Amino acid sequence: MIEFMSKSSFLSTQKNLRRQPQQKRGQQRVEKILVAAAEVFAEAGFAAATIQQIADRASTAVGSIYQFFPDKLAIFQSLFIEHLKQVDILEAKFFQGAVNLPLAERISDYMDTYIRYVEQPIPHCIMLQDYLQPIEGLAILMADLPDRISVQIAKHANLYRQRNPNLSVAKSKLLAEVAQHMCSSLFLRAIKSDVEHQQELYAEIKNVLYCYLNPHIGDHLLSLHSNKMICPDCQSDRVAKNGRQQDKQRYICRGCGRQFVDRYIERGYPLEIRQQCLDLHRAGVSFREIERSTGVSHNTVINWVKNIQTER
Repeated sequence: MIEFMSKSSFLSTQKNLRRQPQQKRGQQRVEKILVAAAEVFAEAGFAAATIQQIADRASTAVGSIYQFFPDKLAIFQSLFIEHLKQVDILEAKFFQGAVNLPLAERISDYMDTYIRYVEQPIPHCIMLQDYLQPIEGLAILMADLPDRISVQIAKHANLYRQRNPNLSVAKSKLLAEVAQHMCSSLFLRAIKSDVEHQQELYAEIKNVLYCYLNPHIGDHLLSLHSNKMICPDCQSDRVAKNGRQQDKQRYICRGCGRQFVDRYIERGYPLEIRQQCLDLHRAGVSFREIERSTGVSHNTVINWVKNIQTER
């Protein structure tokens, strides 16, 4: 469960294609080839799979595949990059949700989204590859996965601190790290299991996550901290009322210009997090690097710096 697009994003699916389809029919053919390849790779493994098997599964000629892909490594690279893109979309939707939703509901929605996703051919193929021997030629795609995971952990840790501002940065990151690796390991186990055991594992992942996180970010802690209106995009607290729409108060963020309604009632960052980010900025650390190390959006840090400059 990976959160952001990385250096591997520059190796777009289009760059792996020998010829970019211009018409919808060609695009559909490429999509069909990729789905067929994912199914073949999942069943036979990358090393044993052949272009002929992929062509047979896609009901197309081998020559049609070579029109678009130079070899099966290029096909797998395209599958891998498409997987990263879809995971980014899923994670972005997750972080758009209100922070103060019930913890059990938050966990269940998050897990169910990924369960539905990994049942599809492409993510199923990519996850199964973890059980097989490494694919030579994928090093450039795999090299930055540790950085991706670190950023994901930082993002979830930040969410934890929004639910419970009394959590330290170190503790929230530890909680997120344990949750991340526990989920990843059990998800891999689940997709290799029969349907009945798979469902049992998914249910237990939800239970374990709830029991592990509830003492630290459970619903009982929400009432201990006052709500504060912040921008759902850049997390800035420079928010002003902006009229009403359908009996709902509208707001506008003075930081990024985003307009939103009053259902976005979330918490700002604890003062210790803000101070940590500002200290890193003063030390010459870039905004993007601050985001990677703390999980706080670089736009938020930029707004904090601007606010201090304005106050001076």
